[in-house]
Amino acid sequence: MVASKHLMRLDVALGPTLDVGAVPGGHRRVIPIVGGTFAGERLSGTICPGGADWNLVRPDGTVYLWARYTLKCDDGTLIMITNDGYQPGAPDVMEKILTGESIDMTNWYARTRPVFEVTGERYAFLNERAFVGTLHPKNSSAVSIDVHELL
Repeated sequence: MVASKHLMRLDVALGPTLDVGAVPGGHRRVIPIVGGTFAGERLSGTICPGGADWNLVRPDGTVYLWARYTLKCDDGTLIMITNDGYQPGAPDVMEKILTGESIDMTNWYARTRPVFEVTGERYAFLNERAFVGTLHPKNSSAVSIDVHELL
């Protein structure tokens, strides 16, 4: 069993979905990241507007998540994050989330692989460690991601 330690929770505010449409690999959507907050034992701050999740709904219904955005720590340090992962399941589940309908979370599964880029010594561990995230939709305009450091 791989041990892990909770690093932080990201509460991400989302803008309206941009439906790009059918592309060779599936159905592309862009979900703007318009802000939010993050907090953990070793770091906390705000999520800067300007990022997005350029996700792809594959023909099998699995959503491939690919998001890039910036975190601003309370001390002013900027951290770049690229977060990719998978949310398998029926496309109707994602449609319900995006339209604000409630869903049964019993079988929900969405995991991400956050990769960080940061300067300086205080947060250098982010550049050197592996992390995994568990994504939970809060409503059609917000998600939370619990990030764990793999030990």
